[in-house]
Amino acid sequence: MHSRQKLATSERRTCRVLGVARSTLQYKAVSTDDEVLRLAMIRLANQYGRYGYRKVAELLRVEGWPPLGRFVPQIACRAVVNHKKIERLWREEGLQLPRRHKKRRRLYHKDSSIIRLRPQHPNHIWSVDFVHDKLSNGRPYKMLTALDEYTREALCVAVKPKMNSADVLDALYPLLLRRGKPEYIRSELPVEGAIGSSPMGDGSEFIATALQDWLRKVGIKPIQIYPGSPWENGYNERFNGTLRREVLNAEWFHTTKQAQIVINTWLRQYNRVRPHQALNMRPPIPETLRKSGP
Repeated sequence: MHSRQKLATSERRTCRVLGVARSTLQYKAVSTDDEVLRLAMIRLANQYGRYGYRKVAELLRVEGWPPLGRFVPQIACRAVVNHKKIERLWREEGLQLPRRHKKRRRLYHKDSSIIRLRPQHPNHIWSVDFVHDKLSNGRPYKMLTALDEYTREALCVAVKPKMNSADVLDALYPLLLRRGKPEYIRSELPVEGAIGSSPMGDGSEFIATALQDWLRKVGIKPIQIYPGSPWENGYNERFNGTLRREVLNAEWFHTTKQAQIVINTWLRQYNRVRPHQALNMRPPIPETLRKSGP
C-alpha cells in the first residue's frame, strides 16, 4: 500500500515488481470457532478414557469431521480435523496422560538366533497368555487372552476364578470350531525349578500332557517362549497392557461373571471401533469400511 501511494501504480503492477502474489496480498484470515470440535473431542475422551489424541482424531473423522485439505459441502460449516489441531486442543484441555517409557529388549538370543516367528497371514500364529487380577473382596481370578498376531484381533478373554489345562481347552475349543485351527500357538514355557515357578504358575496349563497331546492330534504346532522374556510374546503382552489400562484399572468387579460381561463389551469395542496404530489407524475388524482419498 505504501508503494502504490508513493508511486501511484496499480496493485497488479506493484505486486509484479515486488514479486508478491496478489492472492497472498488480498488474503484475509478466516476465524474458525473450534468450540464444537472441542466439545466433540472432550466427549470422546470421556467415553474412551485411555485413548490418546491420535485415536480420538481418527474417531472424529469417522463421525464425519472433514480432514485438513478436503472440502465437504454438507459439513462445510465444521472445522477441519488434523492431528496437529487435535493435539493443540488436547493439551489446552489438559487431557494428556503421563507416559512411562520402558526399556525395550532385543528379540535375539546370545547366539544371535531370532526368537520370534513373524505372522504371515490370518490364522498363522495365535498367541495366548494369562492376566491376573483381584475382585473387590480380594479374591484373585485369572483371565486367558488369545490374539491373532496377523490381524491383531482379540479372539477371546476367558475369565475364571482358577484355570487349569481343561479350562484352557474349553476356551480354545469354540474358537477352533468357529475360526479354524491356527498353524502355531505361542505361549509361555515354565522351567522346572525356576525362581517363582509353581505347578499353577503362568504357562503350566500349556504344557499339561492332555492339552499338548490334543494340540498335536489336531495339527497345531506350539511355539513356547521362556519365562522372564515377555518381549518374545510382544503382541499379546501389548494387548494385555491395553486390557489392564482400559478395563481392569478403571473398573471394580464383585464377581467373575460381572468381569466377563464388562470385558466382552470392551472386546467388541476393541475389535470393531478402537483405531489400531499398527493397522494404519483401522480397527482389526471394523464395523464399516470408510473410503478415503479419490
